[in-house]
Amino acid sequence: MIELTPEQAKAVAQQKEPIHLVHPGTKEVFVLIRQEVYELTSKILRKWDEPEDDDLIEAPHAAR
Repeated sequence: MIELTPEQAKAVAQQKEPIHLVHPGTKEVFVLIRQEVYELTSKILRKWDEPEDDDLIEAPHAAR
């Protein structure tokens, strides 16, 4: 686990939206979200991936 510096912690506390972080070497972008948001999102995605829920997914409409 990486700990935030006091300056970073202050910036995080002031944010209302997810924070975008850039890896300086690769320029790859990461999104920092609170743990409870991650857990909720993960739970929703795991639930959606269950085969018994396949009937909830609509097939694309045929072209007319």
